[in-house]
Amino acid sequence: MRFRGNHYSININVPTLAKLESEVKARFVAKRGFALATMNVDHLVKLGRSKEFAEAYAKHDLVVADGNPVVWVAKLGGDQVELITGSDQVVPLTHWATQTETPIALIGSTTEALEKAASGLRRLVPGANIVSSISPPFGFDPQGDLAGEILTQMKDSGARLCFLALGAPKQEIFAARGYDMFPSIGFASVGAGLDFIAGQQKRAPKWVRKIAMEWLWRMLSNPKRMAKRYLDCAVVLPGHMSSALIQRRNKPLN
Repeated sequence: MRFRGNHYSININVPTLAKLESEVKARFVAKRGFALATMNVDHLVKLGRSKEFAEAYAKHDLVVADGNPVVWVAKLGGDQVELITGSDQVVPLTHWATQTETPIALIGSTTEALEKAASGLRRLVPGANIVSSISPPFGFDPQGDLAGEILTQMKDSGARLCFLALGAPKQEIFAARGYDMFPSIGFASVGAGLDFIAGQQKRAPKWVRKIAMEWLWRMLSNPKRMAKRYLDCAVVLPGHMSSALIQRRNKPLN
């Protein structure tokens, strides 16, 4: 399924967790990097508004569906994809890195949160080799000199998988820059994934996620921040649904 809009044309090219595991582990073994994006509707809103974000997103060579609306639109277009959220990727990616002896870096959030996240990951994945934890100062520019210094520091640590917990669009812009600089390193943008493991933020209960109502739980938890975001998302969805139907109609018959 290809999502199109002003500035962007992005394909979900990793439809399942099994496919993601196969691709990521093969790259770890071959010492090849990647930039992994987790497409959700908020990203689609931001992609349509920011050419810089769209250009950075286009450099991500692995894209999964993060958010049930994206999964539903993809299925409407005739593609079978699984929900693979950024938060749910952290532990599997850590497992795959540990199995292939791939060192890990954590970038984002706060120093305290990264320390707790590192401890949590080592507990969840015995043998996880976390070699670097860096918390950039608030408001840092992912295209600035400091960002370049952070990336070099991360590279010098020996890390070959880097979790980015900076929020969109900053983490994707940072990932694109890092992948350009160091193509042997894998960059995974995971949003609040590290904070969840650290216990700094509380995620919706599993039963809420199972019935696809995590968005409502998040909005009720922080209505001032989330209400406008979800309104913007609701505005862009009909256009993508129409595009999905057109793509499905134009698919060649097997």
